[in-house]
Amino acid sequence: MASEWDRIEALRATFAAPSLPGVVVGIGDDAAVLAPGAEPLVWTVDAAVDGVHFRRDLLSFVDIGYRATMAAASDLAAMGAAPRGLLTALVLPADVGDVELALLATGQREAADALGTAIVGGNLARGSELSITTTALGAAPAPLTRAGALPGDALWAAGALGLAAAGLSLLLAGRVAVSPAALAAVQSWRRPRAQIAAGLAARGWAHAAIDVSDGLAQDVRHLARASGVDVVLDAAAVLSPELRAIAAELGDDPLELALHGGEDYALLVAAPDGPAPGGFTRIGWILRQAGAGSVQLAREDGAIVAVVGRGFDHFA
Repeated sequence: MASEWDRIEALRATFAAPSLPGVVVGIGDDAAVLAPGAEPLVWTVDAAVDGVHFRRDLLSFVDIGYRATMAAASDLAAMGAAPRGLLTALVLPADVGDVELALLATGQREAADALGTAIVGGNLARGSELSITTTALGAAPAPLTRAGALPGDALWAAGALGLAAAGLSLLLAGRVAVSPAALAAVQSWRRPRAQIAAGLAARGWAHAAIDVSDGLAQDVRHLARASGVDVVLDAAAVLSPELRAIAAELGDDPLELALHGGEDYALLVAAPDGPAPGGFTRIGWILRQAGAGSVQLAREDGAIVAVVGRGFDHFA
């Protein structure tokens, strides 16, 4: 097995990229150096831990690296920020050797390339479980926040809702994905895409934004509470044809998958009703009633019911 230094050198070779604007010193020194420029910096950090955020029996090492990187970058999309660099801290157990590390780094590099940025630094350590902590750096002239949604706004979504949860359900059941809907669902869970382009398109249009990592019901409630508004979701708009199809295959409730599944890394924005940038679908509307951050669902039969705000919680 290679030494720590040899592994760092291998990672530097994997992550090597053409020079990026704002990156003065990249991977290989004691720290990365970035020139912030005129725009505010947006910083976020996200951890992916074996047995909590992923299972090695369901993902390849390439997928693990890709998925962890995109999950962190999704927070940049929610702020309307353009990626400016990534850092990765890896904790490797004894059974993760040089081959596995190379595959993991390949997935991270693939994700960074797709995001139009690069991994510019990080850390390696030995530990009892595989852990990937990713720091994502971005820039935005006026970062979006969860606060700011206005009564009369529509709620818009970019990206699939519920498909990732359906893909995980399919994998846990040991079923082989054959249909187009099943293949799309598995891909949504294994290879999520941070909605960076949608976040950039929302600049100057959206009043508030959040990404969907813990489930639509829970994350839209965060936006509602931060903005002091109430939200009504449109069930017919939330349920895509692909989600209806895979839910029928699984015998699952598509609304359950969409509302409480999580790990979609879709982007939600509150923005004026009317014309919207490409890729956004209207899935609800913003009210100010009690202003208590309530979330309701307009069902396809016309009934309006309260939505329970449950989703993924690390400490529940």
